[in-house]
Amino acid sequence: MNKREFIKLTSLAGVAALSGPLSSLAVPVTSAKTSSDDPKAPFVVPPLTYAYDALEPYIDKMTMELHHDKHHGAYVKNLNDAINGTPFATLSLEEILHKVTDKDKAIRNNGGGHYNHSLFWTLLSPKKTTPSEKLKAAINKDFGSFEKFREKFNDAGKTQFGSGWAWLIAGPGKKLSVINTPNQDNPLMHNIVKEKGTPILALDVWEHAYYLKYQNKRPDYINAFWNVVNWDEVEKRYNNA
Repeated sequence: MNKREFIKLTSLAGVAALSGPLSSLAVPVTSAKTSSDDPKAPFVVPPLTYAYDALEPYIDKMTMELHHDKHHGAYVKNLNDAINGTPFATLSLEEILHKVTDKDKAIRNNGGGHYNHSLFWTLLSPKKTTPSEKLKAAINKDFGSFEKFREKFNDAGKTQFGSGWAWLIAGPGKKLSVINTPNQDNPLMHNIVKEKGTPILALDVWEHAYYLKYQNKRPDYINAFWNVVNWDEVEKRYNNA
């Protein structure tokens, strides 16, 4: 499969996987608007705070364009459609995630997709950052060392069968744990996940997040991810957990 064929396939698959029509693909996002630019739509795709190519060579420009504009755009469009006329329509995104069950398939998938990606963009940075001494101490306390934490997080991403996410979460007493979830599930889905908590670091291991550059080499993508982690954002989320 060449690059052109792959782009076509992922553009279609991003929507087909969400059971949405082709019209749910978003146009490139240049402002916090949905693909329809409907000002009444409850949820919108947040714009990136950096250029599409800002994370290169670790995450390439074309992947960022497809991932942000097409895939995330489809989740937002389908989420707005799914909650329309339901009790979920008046809730915040976090409230939706807390209440959603496995019976709410479209809201579960698309609400998770919107939250997970909105968080993921903020956890990436072209600027080199490092964990503070405070955050390192918390990691060392709960994992033994930063190296052991990183190994456990990498394993969570590598061993997630099929599509999903790896997470660093803060639980009661800010105790840190590493988990993974399938598809677009996340630790805020109290009626679905086994281990709940506040997400402070997340890694998307769906193939559309890395296949253009890394093909089937998910471990290479996971290793590259550490070069663009926004540790300032991670610490902010840990402090607010």
